[in-house]
Amino acid sequence: MRNIVVNAIGEQCPIPVVKATRALREMTEPGTLEIHVDNEIAVQNLTRMAAGHHLTAKAEKRGEGKFVVTMEATDPVGETAVEPEMSCVPDQRGDLVVAVDTDAMGRGSDELGRTLMKGFLFAVSQLPTLPRTILFYNGGAKLTVEGSDSLEDLKSMEAQGVEILTCGTCLNYYGLTEKLAVGSATNMYSIVETLAGAGKVIKP
Repeated sequence: MRNIVVNAIGEQCPIPVVKATRALREMTEPGTLEIHVDNEIAVQNLTRMAAGHHLTAKAEKRGEGKFVVTMEATDPVGETAVEPEMSCVPDQRGDLVVAVDTDAMGRGSDELGRTLMKGFLFAVSQLPTLPRTILFYNGGAKLTVEGSDSLEDLKSMEAQGVEILTCGTCLNYYGLTEKLAVGSATNMYSIVETLAGAGKVIKP
């Protein structure tokens, strides 16, 4: 397995995508490509590029202005990596807000409900236009803390600029304040303000 790290910090679109594509061309054996960038638009463009090459990609925010996009190539890519057109995809976030008030989707079996919720959040992460904000409150607060099965999908969306907000009162009620693992805590005023300003709200 070959691991390649590309530093595209300070580079604007389409340079991160160009650098990543050229690095993929050098991969004559399976391996991992890790691209470091400093803006959300670059993350979105790299994620779309990976999908175009049928590669598994993971985006992670490691701090303010620090993002890492990791692509897994299980087969050699080599010359099949096509040089991208010199155009940039605009911000892929719309005015949609997703409001999640439970960790189990639907009524009936909670075990099935948790499986459905994991699938729902993954599906949201694959939308062509990502939501502007995802709100978590009441039981939904359990999805943004350590041990949640949806953390990887939520962190990937956060790296692409999606705002992840969890009710602070809810975290405190469930004793999870210190275990918040993605996004930030918020209050009811901000939740209401976010919902009121949304173009569309989805509630699973």
